[in-house]
Amino acid sequence: MPVAPPSRCTECSEFATKRGRCDDHQPIPWAGRDNKADRYGISSGVWRKLKRRVSVRDHGCCYLCGAEQPDPEQYDETDPATWPHDLDHLTPMFEGGSATSLDNLGLACQTCHEAKSKAEARRANAARRRHRQ
Repeated sequence: MPVAPPSRCTECSEFATKRGRCDDHQPIPWAGRDNKADRYGISSGVWRKLKRRVSVRDHGCCYLCGAEQPDPEQYDETDPATWPHDLDHLTPMFEGGSATSLDNLGLACQTCHEAKSKAEARRANAARRRHRQ
């Protein structure tokens, strides 16, 4: 079976290894994902303030399963059940949710947040694929 000739890197003239780029010019996976200012247009200080307000409002409980906030002294880097709850958007941004509205924010334990985020990513990817066709 015939094989296509190797392509050149989009950044330099070396041979591309994957995704049209050489090994030196591969993108950094998940680059910029943790920067709230770039992602939502708000500073980390505002994000912390919103988390504090939501935590007081919800008494530190996960809005999905009702789990209470873990004790900070029991924190274990290898056990997500001991990690503090995350501030989560009830309605995702890509579905029209507000970035800073307290009505659209809630605390989620690590287990619930991970499951919800994966489901949202599947929906977003499916919508993106439908839009491309």
